[in-house]
Amino acid sequence: TERQNSTCKVASGGLRPMGQMTNVAGDVDADNSAAALAGELDLGSSADFRSIVELYSARLYRLAYRMTANRQDAEDLVQETFLRAYRSRARFQARAGVGTWLHRICTNAALDLLRRHRARPQTALSAEGESDPAELLPGAQPSPERLLLSAEASRRIGTALNHLTPVERAAFVLRHYEQLSIEEIGAALGLRTSATKNTIFRGVRKLRQQLEQAR
Repeated sequence: TERQNSTCKVASGGLRPMGQMTNVAGDVDADNSAAALAGELDLGSSADFRSIVELYSARLYRLAYRMTANRQDAEDLVQETFLRAYRSRARFQARAGVGTWLHRICTNAALDLLRRHRARPQTALSAEGESDPAELLPGAQPSPERLLLSAEASRRIGTALNHLTPVERAAFVLRHYEQLSIEEIGAALGLRTSATKNTIFRGVRKLRQQLEQAR
């Protein structure tokens, strides 16, 4: 297929297939030091672009999973994000930052997927047998009691997120999980500042209503 051919073409240019990437839901997170390093890399270089993939895979997977609540969809979206980025790397504007640019691409790819699957029944964010990818990233180990409460809260929020529109869900995830600024969220979603704030507000209000009803 065209998608498979594109994947092979990009992989031959220096990108590894998704299954061979550095632990997509694991150890590598795009923190401030990674962002600083990414700013020094040349996107036109296949070797440097592969470094970008390894720096941002975990964070993009986390975003994609929270957007879709599906592991396979999340992996596909990360792959699609890097394919789109590789194809459009010549148009990248450094002032936006690599992380912001990749967030925008991943968010748009996720929105496309959510709109296509709008009628498909969705599962909770952390369905039985699946963990929130954020819990797979490095960090302090909470107590078992806290983990239990966190898992229950994550399931409730995941279920409530299904009642948001794709854009509201994206805005909420980018703001409250990914900690992006209003300006960064607006850039990712193609919204003005006021529209971005209104979208986040509507999403939070709907979530509160759903969580109140679930009590």
